[in-house]
Amino acid sequence: MKAIILNLSAWIILPFMDAIAKYLSTDLSFFQITWARYFFTVFWTLPFMFFFFKNNLILSQNPKLQILRGLTLFSANICFFYSISIISMAKALTLAFVAPLVTTALSPILLGEKVGIKRWLAVIVGFIGSLFVIRPGFIEFNLATVAALGTGCLYGFYLIITRKLHSTDNPLLTLLITGIVGVTVSSFFVPIVWVSPTNIQWLWLGIMGIFACLGHILLIYSLRLADASKLAPFGYFEIITNIILGYYFFKDFPDLWTFVGLFIIISSGIYIFRTELEKIGRASCRERV
Repeated sequence: MKAIILNLSAWIILPFMDAIAKYLSTDLSFFQITWARYFFTVFWTLPFMFFFFKNNLILSQNPKLQILRGLTLFSANICFFYSISIISMAKALTLAFVAPLVTTALSPILLGEKVGIKRWLAVIVGFIGSLFVIRPGFIEFNLATVAALGTGCLYGFYLIITRKLHSTDNPLLTLLITGIVGVTVSSFFVPIVWVSPTNIQWLWLGIMGIFACLGHILLIYSLRLADASKLAPFGYFEIITNIILGYYFFKDFPDLWTFVGLFIIISSGIYIFRTELEKIGRASCRERV
């Protein structure tokens, strides 16, 4: 239950980062926005760890996997921020929803997790629901849509790596290393596209970093408490916040098909939620016996 709450909270928070990135993309390069997302993640995470979790500032027990995780998430962010600078947030996010399918498909191979047929069906049904949301623009297959699909594939792999790291490294250390990898790689290239932000834009970039930091902390902690494949369908709930923000800030009003898709997505998540509760209940009964 705790893992589900943390995971859902992460997917509610992270779209605020995306909305700020889309808003800023009218004046700033998507690559510069990606750099700022990582710079401010480190900016907020490092002092927090130093003052409250100083003992966690240790060397990673799995540095190669940490670097791979950081590079994977960096690549996913580049793809996604590029896609939302051209197409709507809802279209980009829905195309990126292949991530839970990638996570579920790779979990038995890379994590040794058991994925039952019911969870497979729930993930597939949720993905079908996301296609209802994207329906009006799905035929526009351009570089931005390819980037959005690439985001999903990369993010699914990122979730797998995060799960593998949960037993060796502290979540805050994982977040900090990911930020350092991202800001280091992007710093080599960002001078090419650099545009000096205004004071207001700097403020928005800093706030974007806060949402990124908080959302990924919640996501990392949730993956410490439950299998990645069990939590994968809940990623679909991100689109609810996404569509609300898209309508409020960018006047992207959802049509009937969008609401049909949302119903399917929510139903899929609720089914997984009930299945997990039933499993917990049966385990508790066995313990009492």
